[in-house]
Amino acid sequence: MPDLSAIFKAYDIRGVVPDQLDGDVARHVGAAFTAVLELSEGGAVVVGRDMRPSSLPLAAAFAEGVAGRGFDVVDIGLASTDQLYFASGKLGLPGVMFTASHNPARYNGIKLCRAGAAPVGEDSGLAEIRRLVEQDDVPGAAEHTRGGRIERGDVLADYAEYLHSLVPVSGRRLKVVVDAGNGMAGHTVPAVFADLDVELLPLYFELDGNFPNHEANPIEPENLRDLRRAVVDSGADLGLAFDGDADRCFVVDERGVVVTPSALTAMIAVRELAREPGATVIHNLITSRVVAEVVRSHGGKPVRSRVGHSFIKQTMADTGAIFGGEHSGHFYFRDFWRADSGMLAALHAMAELAASDGPMSALVAEFTPYAASGEINSTVDDLRAVMSRVESAYAGEDGTTIDHLDGLTVEHPRWWFNVRPSNTEPLLRMNVEGVDDDTMAQVRDHVLSLVRSNR
Repeated sequence: MPDLSAIFKAYDIRGVVPDQLDGDVARHVGAAFTAVLELSEGGAVVVGRDMRPSSLPLAAAFAEGVAGRGFDVVDIGLASTDQLYFASGKLGLPGVMFTASHNPARYNGIKLCRAGAAPVGEDSGLAEIRRLVEQDDVPGAAEHTRGGRIERGDVLADYAEYLHSLVPVSGRRLKVVVDAGNGMAGHTVPAVFADLDVELLPLYFELDGNFPNHEANPIEPENLRDLRRAVVDSGADLGLAFDGDADRCFVVDERGVVVTPSALTAMIAVRELAREPGATVIHNLITSRVVAEVVRSHGGKPVRSRVGHSFIKQTMADTGAIFGGEHSGHFYFRDFWRADSGMLAALHAMAELAASDGPMSALVAEFTPYAASGEINSTVDDLRAVMSRVESAYAGEDGTTIDHLDGLTVEHPRWWFNVRPSNTEPLLRMNVEGVDDDTMAQVRDHVLSLVRSNR
């Protein structure tokens, strides 16, 4: 059995195939998953997978682990992660998605959820699954009266219809470039866009887990170059880029300029608050200040959260929030079982644009008043020592406040920054925002010098 400590993360399982994650691990996780969820006789699990070559055998091994304990499997086949969440919510079943999202081709992973797409993270079952797998302590099939069945299910058409019911798109006809990055958006976009009055210009829709054109990670600027060029060259109204499992979406305006996820969060928040005045909106602590300001100005209640889907979803459940957004391009919707859906975010952007007379750049201009560094990653030897050094440098400075909700956040009326350990990689992540470029750059450079000093 590979070293599980390397692949069990805060809210999923992810590693290199087959050195860290193989069929044996997947089979044991399938069995342990049913044990931790305490499925009753006749219970079932819905399973989806992305286009990576390793996803099919890993999903099959997981299904064997589930069926071996007497439970059924509904195999929905190729799917985006939000399509899997839809199946979990619609069918009322726990679910699993085999994907490594934006990671390179040699990786794969397992995202788990309870019935209704409720997250399974380190504090909500994942640690116990790891313990059972490590100790080989999962009760066997002998306790069950029958072996489980593995059956096929197709939910793609229902998924598309449900999304349209949540966010209708009407108004002027749009020309939209979509870069699927050879990921699962190449599977879901044709189904969702089929009933829209949209001229679709597809980029890299061929499903290919080897990612021959660029990594399916739109948070990295170089992976958006082709999309930006295509939007400008074609005179499109906007561009959309999805990550490998299509649960994240980035938007490019008509000039080829990337719309920040914070601006998109603020825009969607305004739309959702118009539908339900006074509602709560969640934002993670490294989205722009503009998100909370816009939510308040439109009569809503902003609530700040840690970074990561399991934390956002739990906070949404605790507060009854209608919507949540993250800096990384994840967007969460109460009416989508509080799950994240890049496709729903894309539909919101298209609906807002189709109903307007102006370009996308004008729609988001009011939501980008600040200068941001973007996420800057550093590899450091001693995370705790570095965090302490940064905090000491700002402790007691006039006008600043410090909190530790997620890493270290220092706020000042003219700027703020956050440094935090990554939940998925051995990195220290830094984000800085200021009232203007000079202010942001000054704070960015100072904090970065502290982080990388004798690292």
